[in-house]
Amino acid sequence: MQKTLFSLALRNIFRQKVRTAATLAAIAIGVSGLILAGGFVNDIFVQLGKAIIHSQTGHIQITRVGYSENKTRAPEKFLIKDGDELKSKLTSQIPGIDQAISRLGFTGVINNGRRDLGIVGEGIEPDGEAKLGTFLNYIEGRALTGTDHDGIVVGDGVAKSLGLKIGDRVTIVMTLAAGAVNTLDFELVGIFQSFSKEFDSRAVRIPLDVAKTLMDTDGIHLLVVQLSDTESTSSTVASMKQQLANQGLDVTPWYALSDFYEKTVDLYDRQFGVLRLIILIMVLLSVINSMNMTLFERTREFGTMRAIGDRSDWVFRLIMIESFWLGLLGGLLGIILGCLAALGISAIGIPMPPPPNANLGYTALIRLDSTSVLTAGAVGFIASMLAAIIPARRAAKADIVEALRHGI
Repeated sequence: MQKTLFSLALRNIFRQKVRTAATLAAIAIGVSGLILAGGFVNDIFVQLGKAIIHSQTGHIQITRVGYSENKTRAPEKFLIKDGDELKSKLTSQIPGIDQAISRLGFTGVINNGRRDLGIVGEGIEPDGEAKLGTFLNYIEGRALTGTDHDGIVVGDGVAKSLGLKIGDRVTIVMTLAAGAVNTLDFELVGIFQSFSKEFDSRAVRIPLDVAKTLMDTDGIHLLVVQLSDTESTSSTVASMKQQLANQGLDVTPWYALSDFYEKTVDLYDRQFGVLRLIILIMVLLSVINSMNMTLFERTREFGTMRAIGDRSDWVFRLIMIESFWLGLLGGLLGIILGCLAALGISAIGIPMPPPPNANLGYTALIRLDSTSVLTAGAVGFIASMLAAIIPARRAAKADIVEALRHGI
């Protein structure tokens, strides 16, 4: 009986070819729209994450507990003294680490002989940063190298504020914890743009050994860990926390270091949720309209079925199975169309302007993943099933005599 119902329902949906085609098109367009929108948003997350990782944070940062809250007030109290030993331990015992590089943060004033500007600086290992910072765009000059003992690179905002050009001499002035004032002169060798305008408006970088001299310390403030696979960030953080337990160290993943990333993800998640709801409603209304018209035209058919002994629940199940086939075929068609459209759009690319508070534009893709594709297909299928419930109940409960007289 169940097999007969499924085959009969499949034949029924192809009796009204034009109406069935319109219903399938509504479902397929909704599903493909969800796939394209979801793939676009997913690509934003991936590219934004890459930009943040490879221009500022790395995949994971290790600091002393309390450093993030006190780095501008008392950074000297949160130094890591055994940075090289810690790097060796991590890279040898935890798989998936490409490199670990040291940074020493400082705040001070940069002066070009005419104006001063407050800056947030970093002492870096040039060779390691060159491998990590693939999203740092040097608009003038070059990156620091291991031979730059008095070289400095600054953000685009710093250069614009002070009117700096490559080859200019600048002085960094900072006050040590004991009250002494240290100054060092540098030659500007590069001007960079990162993903963030805010970062570029205050950021300067100098070689790590020079920063240690400037701050009169042998320690570092943080270790930046670069992984071979971004997807393994959470598992690597868990391994590091276990490895470094009770040592007074914080292990922080890149997505927790960027407030901008967290807010952007939350914003797009909300927007995509609204879009998914709108498409669901659109498909529901389209299928309800199509089902109502189809069932209205078949009222005498259902009356005849009831008159020869078919129960109302049998009629209800028949209509729901017809809707099942429509949802299944429409969902599959939408998945195929959506994936093909995604591949075609990705082959061309979508030029995008810089997001708010960002410097760099990018080329967007439609990034497919099995979860979002299957979810989109499920939305189309569920919408079709939900849309059929009320019309199916009405057709199953219709008065037999009235149904037989319908259209006469």
